[in-house]
Amino acid sequence: MTAFGLVAVVLWIVGLVVQSSLSDSLSDSASDQQILTWVQGNTNTLLAGGWLFMLGCLAFVCFAAMLRNRLAAVDSVDGTLARVAFGGALATAVFGLLIPAGDVDAAINKNDISASAAGTMHHISDAFFVCAELSAILLVGSVALLGWRTGFVPKWWAAFCGLVAVVLVIGPIGWLGLIFGVPIFTLGTALLLQRGAVTPREPAVAAG
Repeated sequence: MTAFGLVAVVLWIVGLVVQSSLSDSLSDSASDQQILTWVQGNTNTLLAGGWLFMLGCLAFVCFAAMLRNRLAAVDSVDGTLARVAFGGALATAVFGLLIPAGDVDAAINKNDISASAAGTMHHISDAFFVCAELSAILLVGSVALLGWRTGFVPKWWAAFCGLVAVVLVIGPIGWLGLIFGVPIFTLGTALLLQRGAVTPREPAVAAG
């Protein structure tokens, strides 16, 4: 689990760093033609950065699949939270894949795409970002609840996960939860569970 969590975070960071090294910047108010010119002038960087970021999202799915098994083992009620967490992780990964996909597609078709299409695909990433932000609430919130209830992670980590979930809910600052909170959650949860930091509490047995 640690390996997949680490790989996901590293690929996310490297992908963003590569994209931030673009030879020219693009303002939020750029016209469709300016966006197309920007894509045509930064094709290789957009492709490399977007590809790395999307590979990170695939590694995140592998991390989530292993986390689901750990959550199911401690979710003694009916496994609902474990399933909700995994569903949230899958949705986060899918929307994460789509965040750079518009610019990647525009870069692949840079000589055939219209300016209006390039502009639309560039701006649609904002919608996918918001969807990823909201989807992550299910994952991080479920881990927070299970951690607090069962002790399979330290209480302080469950509280941190709860804080990240709250930040994700709040629209104006939710981007902080996705950009910083989710990677920290991914790496921290993977490390804690790999080390077996806390042994889940055994359910109480009623006296006969």
